[in-house]
Amino acid sequence: MNRNPSPPSSEVEEEEDAVGNTVYSKHWLFSILTRLIEVISPEKPEPIVSPEGIQMELDEEMEHDICKVWDMSMDEDVALFLQEFNAPDIFMGIFAKSKCPRLTEICVGILGNMACFQDICMSISKDENLGQVLLQRLCDTDSPTLLETSRLLLTCLSQPEVASIWVERIRENPSVYDCVCFIMSSSTNVELLVKVGEVVDKLFDLDEELMLNWIKNGSCPSVGPSVDDSPEELPDFKIVPCVLEAAKQVRSDNPEGLDVYMHILQLLTTVDEGIQAIVQVPDGGKETWSLLYDLVCHELCQPDDPPIIVQEQKTVLASILSVLSAMFASQTEQEYTKMRKSKLYMPLIGSLIRILQYMEGCGKRAGDSSKESEQEETATADVNDKDFHLKILKDICCELLSNMLQELTKENTLEGLHQGHLNEQTCSCAFQNLLPLYFASVESFLEVLREADQTLADNLEKRFPSLKV
Repeated sequence: MNRNPSPPSSEVEEEEDAVGNTVYSKHWLFSILTRLIEVISPEKPEPIVSPEGIQMELDEEMEHDICKVWDMSMDEDVALFLQEFNAPDIFMGIFAKSKCPRLTEICVGILGNMACFQDICMSISKDENLGQVLLQRLCDTDSPTLLETSRLLLTCLSQPEVASIWVERIRENPSVYDCVCFIMSSSTNVELLVKVGEVVDKLFDLDEELMLNWIKNGSCPSVGPSVDDSPEELPDFKIVPCVLEAAKQVRSDNPEGLDVYMHILQLLTTVDEGIQAIVQVPDGGKETWSLLYDLVCHELCQPDDPPIIVQEQKTVLASILSVLSAMFASQTEQEYTKMRKSKLYMPLIGSLIRILQYMEGCGKRAGDSSKESEQEETATADVNDKDFHLKILKDICCELLSNMLQELTKENTLEGLHQGHLNEQTCSCAFQNLLPLYFASVESFLEVLREADQTLADNLEKRFPSLKV
């Protein structure tokens, strides 16, 4: 006898089946979790579990359903439901047994969404076994999995309640350093490089001790990416060359990524060991200087850009100039600081003055134009008082410019005049911003300028009476 079809479910039943205040079905979600348990169950192995270590493809229907869960996990009610039914433990079993990179990627992605909610993030972070397994994902060879792992770590590091747990865990796992360096030095995936850079930037910003450890690291080989389950020794990585390599990869395609890697370099210069790591690499810091020089002189804040560009590029410019300033001040005997004997010296000075001019241009538009005539021997760019980041940029720019002006020779100055980097307008801008704090530097430059162009020097003295002896 044929059974009659089931009657339509009532509104009460639908409400009881709903996850929280969502329209998602508890029954459907539970069925997906059950299927995932079956995937890792030794009694009922699925094709995606390969004891031979061969990477397998994910069943199309299964991928479609689990991707739905991935999207749904951005809802807090769904995330709490997954947490209640031990989804993190199921995912941990997936990481241990599955040879399907796509399934691993999705499961890490779901955990990343769940970690956006404070209580769940706390639970995930306090699970030591899960924490260790997630850090091991950084040694994966699959770029999408690495990307989702990096996103998850960044999410956790961005929550003050659990950040210290992850910092300590990473500090105690030397393989993290090697895996991160391997990614930065070898990956061509810009999205992955940016996210890994954000993780490193956050780590260094949170914990100076960890940064110091990574600066000094590179002498102990540890387990890294491998196509099978056997350990593989990685090269003797140094943090600075790895950061530079990643910066070169992202510089053209991702301005935000370049900003991140320049800030990592800036953080390194906040400790003596970091500065030494930059200037004592095999090439004496020449590669670092060349990259930063090229960015300032040929890519950022260029003559054909509108002055407002300095607003968009203020943070990356501040980081770059901060590193250049630290290098210039710390190792005067290095080759890059001896460039005052070459044609490369004046373009950088010209770029520094142009940055100051652009900041003045922004300030004049933001302020009262009737006061322009009063801005002679004072630092102009009133916008600096309203914009903390622009003020930082100005301070760093002035410090580097003053140090470079003190190194100018008559030959440099003549070349600068010939190339158009030095004239009454640019010199006036430099003096306005450097005086009175860098009086000695301006006075030193003026003496050299008298030898190269007495008329220009006299005009500047008239415009800035405080310089007259």
